[in-house]
Amino acid sequence: MTQPPQTPARVGVLGGGRMGAGIAHGFVLAGSHVTVVERDAEAAEAARQRVHESLRRSIERGATDRPLPDLEAGVTFATEVAAFADAALVIEAVPEDRALKVDALRRAEAALAAEGVLASNTSSISIDDLARELDRPARFLGLHFFNPVPASSLVEVVIGSATAPELRASAAEWVEALGKRAVVVADAPGFASSRLGVALALEAIRMVEQGVASAADIDAAMELGYRHPSGPLRTTDIVGLDVRLGIAEELAAQLGDRFTPPQLLRDLVAAGHLGRKSGRGFYEWSE
Repeated sequence: MTQPPQTPARVGVLGGGRMGAGIAHGFVLAGSHVTVVERDAEAAEAARQRVHESLRRSIERGATDRPLPDLEAGVTFATEVAAFADAALVIEAVPEDRALKVDALRRAEAALAAEGVLASNTSSISIDDLARELDRPARFLGLHFFNPVPASSLVEVVIGSATAPELRASAAEWVEALGKRAVVVADAPGFASSRLGVALALEAIRMVEQGVASAADIDAAMELGYRHPSGPLRTTDIVGLDVRLGIAEELAAQLGDRFTPPQLLRDLVAAGHLGRKSGRGFYEWSE
């Protein structure tokens, strides 16, 4: 009888923001014990609240029949990477800034056992570039989750040139155990999802900037005409305009002017209109 896919027994997540909390939620539901590490006690408490609320919602949606205390017992919160000592897998989920990610990955690697696997949730930074900063690049790959993680059915598995070949199959198994689909790509600027998603979003923003159509009508064209579940501008609000801007700047540096961010995107970010998380982006958000 074929063994069902399984996640590692112990998983670490470095960074407990929206993405990190979502990743932790997924592994807890899959049966792993998860340790979330944040920068200080206040941030760790905020992460705890995010994860526990996400777990509560999963019970309400009928995504699991496990009781909430059982789920909450499956995740712990800490402020030191030493808590990753017994983790088989650690996923870095800090903001999309190269310097921050290099620092986070180096600290996590130093705490991780030699046979442990280290992954980055980066959506645009080269896995090979990050791997060059590590002592064990063969034990490193990209696991690019999508926001919101509990509702998303995709994880992009990014294989660097130094990634050990066996990690490809292991990562795909972990993703399957999470109930998601693994898309395996080689390391390249923007991988597959960010490169295509940002290209569409930037063109949609230029259309708003030029007065071609409203944000709602542009999104409706893609939702109704091309069956996208969410239009490019609403998706940008969900992802975060600041996140989109950072990815676009990274891709423009590597792939050229076609990824140059529109001035409207820069202006909205400068004004603090970051999308759903700030209450306003291309749409108004009540939550």
